[in-house]
Amino acid sequence: MRAFINRIAIATAPLIFFLPLLAYAQDNTNRHVNQDRLWQTLQQLSEFGKNPEGGVSRVGFTEADLAGRAYVLGLMKDAGLEVRIDPAGNIFGHRAGSENLPVLVFGSHIDSVPHGGNFDGDVGSLGALEVIRALNDRKKKTRHPLEVVIWTNEEGGRFYAGLVGSSAAAGVLPAGIASRQDDAGEKLSDWLTRMGGNASRISEARISKGTLAGYLELHIEQGAVLDEAKIPIGVVQGIVGISQRTCTATGFANHAGTTPMDRRKDALAAASRAILAVREEVRREPGRQVGTVGRIKAEPGAVNVIPGRAQFPVELRDLDAAKIDQVAARILQRFDAIGKEENVQIVCTPPDLHAPALTTPAFREAIRASAADAGLKTLDLPSGAGHDAQNVARFAPVGMIFVPSRGGISHSPLEYTAPDQAANGAEVLYRTILRLDATLDAQKP
Repeated sequence: MRAFINRIAIATAPLIFFLPLLAYAQDNTNRHVNQDRLWQTLQQLSEFGKNPEGGVSRVGFTEADLAGRAYVLGLMKDAGLEVRIDPAGNIFGHRAGSENLPVLVFGSHIDSVPHGGNFDGDVGSLGALEVIRALNDRKKKTRHPLEVVIWTNEEGGRFYAGLVGSSAAAGVLPAGIASRQDDAGEKLSDWLTRMGGNASRISEARISKGTLAGYLELHIEQGAVLDEAKIPIGVVQGIVGISQRTCTATGFANHAGTTPMDRRKDALAAASRAILAVREEVRREPGRQVGTVGRIKAEPGAVNVIPGRAQFPVELRDLDAAKIDQVAARILQRFDAIGKEENVQIVCTPPDLHAPALTTPAFREAIRASAADAGLKTLDLPSGAGHDAQNVARFAPVGMIFVPSRGGISHSPLEYTAPDQAANGAEVLYRTILRLDATLDAQKP
């Protein structure tokens, strides 16, 4: 009899191991998220920082950003989440799990660029909250604790290059970040205090490696690949690295009518040549690398004065960090040559860097399988935009889900993702969370 019982125990052990996954598989035929509810919250969030021409200007560390955060924080509490704000201003909403396991985190950001759209970041943030609501609707308990995160100031622009909250979580913010001021003299530390953070303790926002079971981010693609291919779900392979530095051309401001052309030290002319050099060096070799100069500021800014100073940012992106460094080195050499030719000095700051990051293979497979269960086709693709997930990849496994952007338009009031497309992404996120919850740490009691 004892031998018979032992044989039964051995035979059923694999079944016991896979019971959580089997329980997940039994619930894979119907839609779980509520499309109308998700769309309603997206429309309500778009009221904060709304522009007359459409879209929003909910720039990080502004009154509109504070109002949007308050709205989302209220939704989190209404969904039964235990809410906390870390010293970097990141908002976390916690849902307890049934076992003592690492937390599964998912979310995005709600800040925007100036004159941006209503979907960048918002679909992922409110899609994550919709997953929690759908779990609550079904009274479904997960083994892992779950947390929805709203990262601080993903877009950047005022005090840092972007990804501020996730950079704090990864411990990669530069020294002295807490004392930074913008052009108007406003302090980052003051804004963090208003957001519930604490600049003097920002290092405590760092998340140790091994603390999280993983991180998932739903996001609009911000490109045209999915839209043109008519594929509803993108499985992100990796996220480009981003290098941003500020460059200043310094010449001499003088009278525009009395200074001969051959005696001028025209900072704006030198900066203009430098900007074209950025484009030329980026295009010099084949690949997906891109370079951008998004603005220029000339001083003193009078029609009859030769500009004595011109300032402009240089941003480079690629999946290969070495290529970013190589292109940057060539650009800086060109700047030196242009400065000598124009009798102007061009100096650039050290770059704010966000390293490229590959997503976790097991998470990519979980996203593909979850989309297939929902009857949705997928396409693997890289992300040309930076995302908080690339910082989280420094300390946890990560996966990213893309949904289409109409016409490939983003960072624009014309940015648009249809209600069913946003809901498709949230549905795949819901299923991926449950799939990972069933399989991660499965060997643990």
